[in-house]
Amino acid sequence: MTLDSVQYTLKDRVATIRVDDGKRNALSPQVLRDISSALDRAESDRACVIITGRESVFSAGFDLHVMKRGGVGALRMLRAGYSLPARVLTYPYPVIAACNGHALAMGVFLMLSADYVIGSRGDFKIAANEVAIGLTMPRVAAAMLRHRLNPAAFQRAVTLSEYFDVEAARCAGFFDELVDPADLMTRAEACASKFQELDLRAHAASKRRIRAALIRKIRFSVPLDLIDAAWFGIRGARPR
Repeated sequence: MTLDSVQYTLKDRVATIRVDDGKRNALSPQVLRDISSALDRAESDRACVIITGRESVFSAGFDLHVMKRGGVGALRMLRAGYSLPARVLTYPYPVIAACNGHALAMGVFLMLSADYVIGSRGDFKIAANEVAIGLTMPRVAAAMLRHRLNPAAFQRAVTLSEYFDVEAARCAGFFDELVDPADLMTRAEACASKFQELDLRAHAASKRRIRAALIRKIRFSVPLDLIDAAWFGIRGARPR
């Protein structure tokens, strides 16, 4: 199954969702719809999921061309993007993010919604760079960073837009482990195979239980973040 820049493959009840637009893997409205459709397909297939990107980049975040145009199209893209972490966090089977390289902004928040995150060694940067480009950190984004990062790294990531190299990112909590790029998918597939040995009903119930407050926080925050974005786009003022 191929949906433009998103490819879906299924083997041994492991679904691989690969984002590859040939560039920076921008999360455009179409790409976000295709990821959501792929997750629906995977859930129908009762599959563990591996979400990955292309050579040297997982995702650089939202499509800036759509963002700059503003209007309803940009707000719809933001709604789809901000809602996606909750969809992944509540997915009833194990989800692995296999990060090929650079991950920025919304790409980071998608990555951090997985149950297990594998990074690639290399000269790559991981950052939530909203403050660096003049944006107040969205509530959904802050919730996802707090969900995974240690307290000191969380403060630096949010308030200082720190760019983490891969070793620092692992220590901060962005990654559960690092592997050589050539081993990334082999390791992700091995993890998926291992996680299939879990009692998957208990897996789903347990993550719903421990993430209930986070899911409520995300769902409550999406409309507030959209109000902030609309204010910024219409009034030319930064949200407070």
